[in-house]
Parts: sequence; C-alpha cells; structure tokens
Amino acid sequence: MRISVQGDQFDLGEESQRFVAEVAASGANAGAIVTFTGVVRGSDSGDMVAMEIEHYPGMTERAIGQIAETALQRWSLADALVIHRHGRLIPGEQIMMVATAARHRSGAFEAASYLMDYLKSRAPFWKKELRQDGEGAWVEAKGSDEDALTRWD
Repeated sequence: MRISVQGDQFDLGEESQRFVAEVAASGANAGAIVTFTGVVRGSDSGDMVAMEIEHYPGMTERAIGQIAETALQRWSLADALVIHRHGRLIPGEQIMMVATAARHRSGAFEAASYLMDYLKSRAPFWKKELRQDGEGAWVEAKGSDEDALTRWD
C-alpha cells in the first residue's frame, strides 16, 4: 500500500504502470486492477481560476492510510494506492489518483469507490476556490457526498 500527499504533479501512466508492476512482483493473485483519476473542475459560476488545497502533514497521510487499510481488509485487496495533491491547482489538473488490485473486478471497483467516497468527504483536506476577482471561498461539504458514504455502513 502506498499513500502519497504531494504538491507535485504525477504522471498517470507511470503511476499506473508502477502499480501494476508492484502487484505482479508481489506474487498476489490479482485478476483486476482499477484506477481512477480526479481532476480539478471549474466552479459552477465559471469564475474560479484555481483551487487551493491545504492539509496537515502527517495527520492526512495517517488518516488516508487507515481508511486504505480498511479497504485492504474489507475487499481482500492485493494492494492499494492513493495519491492526493495539495497546494494551488488549476482547473484541468489532476488532483488525485486511486488504484486497487483484487482477485476479482467487483472487489477492485468497490474498494476504489469506497476510497474515492472517503477522500471526497472525510479526508482531512481544506479546499478554497480562488476567483478571478482575487477573492476566495472555502468549499463546504455537500450532502450528496455525505450520502454516498452511507452505502458503506
């Protein structure tokens, strides 16, 4: 399992290939690998120029590691990867990546969805939308994101 909270961009192709190679080298009998990449989208009003993402180093990695460990156990995953960026990101940039490896596709897909729902709703990140006028607004949690977590209870 690898968790990375980083300011730098990541190469989706390289990270995917590395994950596949690590799973193969481990000798795990994984028949399915699922990857998901999230990108920064613009605001509904269209005036967002960037998203500023803050976190507490150490605490954020531990929190994500705990939920990834839960996913590993719950779906008997061979491996999992979570990359999440912080800092100033512009619309269209990659913000995060999740990869899961499991014996069967259903486990890999479900675990990836579980991790994405957690990252969206519970991971300790604070996001601020920066607008063209120089002002910023903190992004509040959405009810729909909270509702998505209830399927994992």
